[in-house]
Amino acid sequence: MPNSENNGRKSPRRVTLADVAREVGASTITVSRALRRPEMVSEGLRQRISAAVADLGYLPDPAARALASRRSDVIGVIIPSVTNSVFADVLSGLYDTVGGTPYNVQLGNTRYRPEIEEQLIRIFLSQRPAGLIVAGIDQTDSSRRLLESADCPVVQIMELASDPVDMLVGFSHRAAARAATEHLLDRGYTAPTFLGARMDPRSERRLQGFRDALDAVGMSTEGRELTTTEPSSVHLGGALLDRHRARAPGTDAVFCNNDDLALGAAFAAQRAGLKVGRDIGICGFNDLEVMAAAHPSITSVRTFRRQMGETAALRVLDHLGGKETGPRVVDLSYKLIPRSSTDRGA
Repeated sequence: MPNSENNGRKSPRRVTLADVAREVGASTITVSRALRRPEMVSEGLRQRISAAVADLGYLPDPAARALASRRSDVIGVIIPSVTNSVFADVLSGLYDTVGGTPYNVQLGNTRYRPEIEEQLIRIFLSQRPAGLIVAGIDQTDSSRRLLESADCPVVQIMELASDPVDMLVGFSHRAAARAATEHLLDRGYTAPTFLGARMDPRSERRLQGFRDALDAVGMSTEGRELTTTEPSSVHLGGALLDRHRARAPGTDAVFCNNDDLALGAAFAAQRAGLKVGRDIGICGFNDLEVMAAAHPSITSVRTFRRQMGETAALRVLDHLGGKETGPRVVDLSYKLIPRSSTDRGA
């Protein structure tokens, strides 16, 4: 006979790691780390987690822990493009750093689509990866929850934010774009325009940096932006400049959201009989090798992409090796490289 005292009663729900994480306002990764390797988190956070564990009655599940410990040797990497040379440089640093270790890199390409990114995150996590490296900070709510629940080190790259899932390596696109625009203004250009393609979240932040620089000097941004969701290309850069000059012939400088557009704009300017630098200033973003090789050479914002891949990989490897991983957020910054395309005396 069943025990009559239990008739109609629900079994009490087991307190989970996620419950503890919500209680202290941290990610499940951080709580898990604090319980397994308390020396890797601050004393204040350890105390808050210990108090939450006691208050909620959390008990680690030995079976789950044993299962979770059986990770694969795969470090998953999710990027939006495998053809964009920007990400190729990141991957170069990442592969070289992981090479010679017991781990292997497995690559996923989102093609700039959030739903594919979410699908890839689910696939990677189902394989119990040793670590996960994800480009960007603009995951969907579902994707972010998946990353927060991952029982492995997670590194977001390419950007900065105050609330990373776990660790973050990148730079401020907004600040870099503002510096580039301020450079054009400092060189004496008085009618700059922003040219942008694809307009993914990183490009949107560069546009905001352009606006910040103009706002700071009281210059209106009206009529000074031309963007498209089309994929970026050199040909498109030229077409955008031609289109914009047809409606705003007084334009004397362009800040392009990447180097492909900047190179195309330089070709279009030369076809129109303009002297690049003197008649029109051109600045790109990322400082690909072709910027220095072009004639005239083209000013650009240098981003440290290879170092980004190296640093992200080291963060994962250090965590897996039980080493101190350093600060959660690593700002690699950027560097403006002035060249002939913004030299008014050229």
